[in-house]
Amino acid sequence: MEFSAKQIAEFLGGIVDGNENATVHTFAKIEEGVPGALSFLSNVKYTHYLYSTQSSVVLVNKDFQPEQPVSATLIRVDNAYESLAKLMSLYASMKPGRSGISSLASVSDKAKIGKNVYIGPFSVVEDGAVIGDNTQIYPHVTIGEGATVGADCIIYPHVTIYYACKVGNRCILHAGSVIGADGFGFAPTPQGYNKIPQIGIAELEDDVEIGANTCVDRSTMGHTVVRKGVKLDNLIQVAHNVEVGEHTVISAQTGIAGSSKVGAWCMLGGQSGVSGHLKIGDKVSFGAKTGVLSNVPDGETIMGYPAIGYRNFLRSSILVKQLPEMDATIRQLKKEIEELKAQLASK
Repeated sequence: MEFSAKQIAEFLGGIVDGNENATVHTFAKIEEGVPGALSFLSNVKYTHYLYSTQSSVVLVNKDFQPEQPVSATLIRVDNAYESLAKLMSLYASMKPGRSGISSLASVSDKAKIGKNVYIGPFSVVEDGAVIGDNTQIYPHVTIGEGATVGADCIIYPHVTIYYACKVGNRCILHAGSVIGADGFGFAPTPQGYNKIPQIGIAELEDDVEIGANTCVDRSTMGHTVVRKGVKLDNLIQVAHNVEVGEHTVISAQTGIAGSSKVGAWCMLGGQSGVSGHLKIGDKVSFGAKTGVLSNVPDGETIMGYPAIGYRNFLRSSILVKQLPEMDATIRQLKKEIEELKAQLASK
């Protein structure tokens, strides 16, 4: 399917700079552009590719001013990256969804299955489970007893949703993710560790995306909750009784320990860690590998282990590089002080 630059600009509310009849039928990175492709430019580091790209149409921000002639047609928009996301979402929505239940799937007669649902081979839907309309369940998925999956969800292969857990509407769960495994609760005794039963659930609200092999544990009591619009990367651990606030995004290999609360619109960098029973405020940002051992107020940007303010971390990093020279200077000063003391003592 082809679209003209004029049609795309009208959809995005943008302005065509060049040939409004230029057509595209695919997407490409600006450095790998080919005729008939649409690319985008939002990072100034890639500006030089604009002058050589073979893409037919390029999305740019409205305030962008080229320094050389550009052969591609430009579409000027408020935010090129956001506009690209809108176009790609439109493109994805045009692909026909699967429907029907495979004869190789195991679906309980006591489960409730909505309209236009696809359930792939070797998937299991247990007693009392509820699957919403238009949801796509790929092969080898397990939906546990009494679990609920909303409408318009995509559940990729090898996902496990444990009994009684809840997944909202328009959620995407990538391969191998696990919703509702037992929280890590054990009571120490002289004989070893006794398991504390985890009798709560895990709940994902609407428009949540869970990356591959990410785990959201069920709560000891009550709910582990991932609020609406949250995006979790691959290989993340969300422990029991954790709450992740609305529209927070978390990068890969991050772990949040039990009963901690992460606020709304936060950004947690990769390989970060949050200790248990903490409160992270709204609109907090973590640099990569941040280790958080205490509460963090709203709006903070932190980094390091243990975490400190971002600017303090940068200053500390500079000082760390100077430690060998500082050590040599201190040793020299100590030697000179001892020599002075000896001279004074001899008088």
